[in-house]
Amino acid sequence: QLLTNLCKTSLRHLRWGLDSGLVIKGVQGVVVCADLGSSEASFSSGDFLLDHPGKNSSSSNNDLKEIHRSPRQHHLKKTGNSSPELRYDQPPKCEVTGKEAISAMSRAKSKQCRQEIADVYCQHKHGKLMPEKVTRFCTLEGKANNNVQWDEDSVEYMPANPVRIAFVLVVHGRASRQLQRMFKAIYHKDHFYYIHVDKRSNYLHRQVLQFANQYPNVRVTSWRMATIWGGASLLSTYLQTMRDLMEMNDWPWDFFINLSAADYPIRTNDQLVAFLSRYRDMNFLKSHGRDNARFIRKQGLDRLFLECDTHMWRLGDRRIPEGIAVDGGSDWFLLNRKFVEYVTFSTDDLVTKMKRFYSYTLLPAESFFHTVLENSPYCDSMVDNNLRITNWNRKLGCKCQYKHIVDWCGCSPNDFKPADFHRFQQTARPTFFARKFEAVVNQEIIGQLDYYLYGNYPSGTPGLRSYWENVYDEPDGVHTLSDVALTMYHAFSRLGLRRAETSFHAAGDNSCRYYPMGHPVSIHLYFLADRFQGFLIRHHATNLAVSKLETLETWVMPKKVFKIASPPSDFGRLQFSEIGTEWDAKERLFRNFGGLLGPTDEPVGMQKWGKGPNVTVTVIWVDPVNVIAATYDILIESSAEFTHYKPPLNLPLRPGVWTIKILHHWVQVAETKFLVTPLTFSNRQPIKQEEAMKYHSGPPKNAYMEQSFQGLNPVLNIPISAARVDQAKRNAGLVGTRLETWVDSLVGSVWSAVDICSTGPTACPVMQGCAQTAWSSLSPDPKSELGPVKPDGRLR
Repeated sequence: QLLTNLCKTSLRHLRWGLDSGLVIKGVQGVVVCADLGSSEASFSSGDFLLDHPGKNSSSSNNDLKEIHRSPRQHHLKKTGNSSPELRYDQPPKCEVTGKEAISAMSRAKSKQCRQEIADVYCQHKHGKLMPEKVTRFCTLEGKANNNVQWDEDSVEYMPANPVRIAFVLVVHGRASRQLQRMFKAIYHKDHFYYIHVDKRSNYLHRQVLQFANQYPNVRVTSWRMATIWGGASLLSTYLQTMRDLMEMNDWPWDFFINLSAADYPIRTNDQLVAFLSRYRDMNFLKSHGRDNARFIRKQGLDRLFLECDTHMWRLGDRRIPEGIAVDGGSDWFLLNRKFVEYVTFSTDDLVTKMKRFYSYTLLPAESFFHTVLENSPYCDSMVDNNLRITNWNRKLGCKCQYKHIVDWCGCSPNDFKPADFHRFQQTARPTFFARKFEAVVNQEIIGQLDYYLYGNYPSGTPGLRSYWENVYDEPDGVHTLSDVALTMYHAFSRLGLRRAETSFHAAGDNSCRYYPMGHPVSIHLYFLADRFQGFLIRHHATNLAVSKLETLETWVMPKKVFKIASPPSDFGRLQFSEIGTEWDAKERLFRNFGGLLGPTDEPVGMQKWGKGPNVTVTVIWVDPVNVIAATYDILIESSAEFTHYKPPLNLPLRPGVWTIKILHHWVQVAETKFLVTPLTFSNRQPIKQEEAMKYHSGPPKNAYMEQSFQGLNPVLNIPISAARVDQAKRNAGLVGTRLETWVDSLVGSVWSAVDICSTGPTACPVMQGCAQTAWSSLSPDPKSELGPVKPDGRLR
């Protein structure tokens, strides 16, 4: 009844969490739940979020909120109650009146980007940007209708002149081992491999350079672009790689195939070569398969976009050029050399004007090659099949998850899971690759597919169920780490050294005692059987017995913090609950693995549900001194699988261990905990007392929301202890070693050091070498290791 009354307060906050048709609206910390059924489809391509600010997802909409916040006001000048008046670095060549262009300029971060927006807008306004009419060179009426046949037995009859393929790998991120495993699966000495690494992915670039140097038919682009999702830069990347490949006279390739690190082959190289050799004059692209007008509208082809500041800005409307048929679909394709040469070097009206048109287009690689081919002299070579299986799940994949990068709502495929394996075994359709695969989500399916194609590894092969992914490498520079991550990584290192001392130390012997030195060397995520096992921290430490520096690696694992009430209630739908940041609504997991949180983070509460009747549960957020920070109800529909919600808490959060209680009819059914770590660093420097007081004292006036929930403390039997409050005040001013001691006690309450090893010589006689363990990032990983080319021309 108390919560019901609180619902009547004025509407101050609005947050949305979409999953399984559930929408959660926060009202002063209390949640009113409404089932929208399939209303999540209201986030359509045409509903640009700035036009509907009330529909924005709280978890990823900070950039759009910034339009209305004071930090951005140095770009704006208010004139009474009118709309913002823009200030320009250089006067634009026209009056900028379009609301989308004005919005873009107000959000752009750099002067150069704001100037580009103004220049492009004015060129377009004066009719000097977009082609009005384009020449069509295709003599066909409508689309070509080429059917290609697939015969599983055709591989037995290898052609006398088999095609040679140029694989263009456009990769980003840090999943170097998954990339190497995929490269190992597609490699053959007769093909060519040209790799572009996103210019923001320096770690991956270093790894790629290392393995590329081992093989004469592998090269890495000397240039790098930031290939953002939906950006014009991706098309620029493909066109530049095509030009590079055409100019490599020592690479006589016949087909261009683009792949990412999230792809994997589903048929063998011999099968692919036999098929393409049979259809060497064809071009394989997948079209959208719906009416063209709808495709143009959904794809935003009738809108003007500009890429700058690694963002695609929507600037207004435009017209499709007359004289041609516009087509599009998937941006994964197989193109023959003849068409690639045409696209690269032709100066005819079609290619020249289409390159200009698509320079200002959202998702241009999904349409440029389709449109050019369909209107070119080579239009009769088009096959409406890109020879791939893509794991689309629109219900999960269309969550507007790219709106921080693009002024549009986009969709993305889901990762494959073991239940999808049967889809790769079909034999009727010619498909040779599938996407997406992601080892941090599910590595088992990659193993299944790999063994299906190439056979099992020998019995006893190490590392087959393990996966390691780097999240920090010393050459990246410590400036790339957040203060929260740096604080936690140092604490993990100290946790490992204490374990070495307590586990290996003998009385009067210092050979296994260490003093930590410097920042961490590298950090890896570690998974075993698709379960997150914690972090691996490689770090330096001085051995106290011999005063020599050693490099060690510590494995820390999160302790179990989710607990079902004891004795368990008759409420059985709740399976799990977790708190974190970077919630991925598509894959339904937190991308911030390990849940490293600091005082200025905005945590999200997630619950996983089993099937059952509709129920309402109450969620209570309790801070380390028992202040009730938030409470809300969630209506759980019978078919709901996940719910997630980010309460709009005032920051900073009080450091310490927080408790989340989940109640059904006011009876606790479960609780979970999460750590908000105090910071030992501020801007990667040891924190000063003034900064520590600022970040570690909790929210202003001790209020996480305007509404106080203090009246619930006695009801829920959560007493506020004066002693704990006083201790929290004293802790807030700690710095130096006393602050580290506090941090270490908190970290040790929710993390444990499982093991520690040495990467090289060590004075500790009982410490394992890392290469001899099963868990270290230096332990054997044959499935991803690249060796010499085998007699059959392959690596796998």
